[in-house]
Amino acid sequence: MEETISLQELFQTLKKRMLLILSLTILATLISGIVSYFFVTPIYQASTQLLVNQEKTEAPILNVSEIQTNLQLINTYNVIIKSPAILDIVRKDLALETLTTEDLNSKITVSAVGESQVLTITVQDPDQFVARDIANTTASVFQREIMDIMNVNNVSILAKATATDTQSPIKPNKMLNMAIAMVVGLMLGVGLAFLLEYLDNTIKTEQEIETLLGLSVIGSISSMEKKEQDKMNKVQQKLKPEGEIING
Repeated sequence: MEETISLQELFQTLKKRMLLILSLTILATLISGIVSYFFVTPIYQASTQLLVNQEKTEAPILNVSEIQTNLQLINTYNVIIKSPAILDIVRKDLALETLTTEDLNSKITVSAVGESQVLTITVQDPDQFVARDIANTTASVFQREIMDIMNVNNVSILAKATATDTQSPIKPNKMLNMAIAMVVGLMLGVGLAFLLEYLDNTIKTEQEIETLLGLSVIGSISSMEKKEQDKMNKVQQKLKPEGEIING
């Protein structure tokens, strides 16, 4: 029985504070949408892929040790691609005077595709065409310079980065941000509703009087709106003369 009453009280609290809960939920969602659509700079992404592999001979033979060597070189290539030896040339070729080598480094991510010999160079930038140019230039500069740096010629470009005017940014994810804000606002509203209910120590029902004071309620006075009071007073004023005549 106590559990049922407790659940009823919870639902009553939520019902009583429903306006507060809905207001906070809508407000959080609205703020997130405004920030995502009008204040956060959209970021675009472009990627290119490199293959790390030895040049084919006239009689190609599957060499497991050679493949393992190429796989081990990938970790080294990850570092070289983002090193000043490569990025300084990229900055010069693209005339990116406003960017430092560190700024350019922060825009580039190099990752291996699983256990394969394929490297992916990913670039993020507010301009999709700049991101494309940085990705493609980094790949071509690395392919050219690695021959002098490590005296090897085992890098080829598999796919070049592309960009279009209709390309969608990868972030911010406006709908996801709004969904998260809606959930946070809902949780905040529910938490605030229960907090206000907990801090409200006024007695509202006969059951609370019986529980807190241990006294039985023998009667209650119902509340009356001011309009009803005025109406009742008018009725009493009309009946008063008739009452005096009858008494006389």
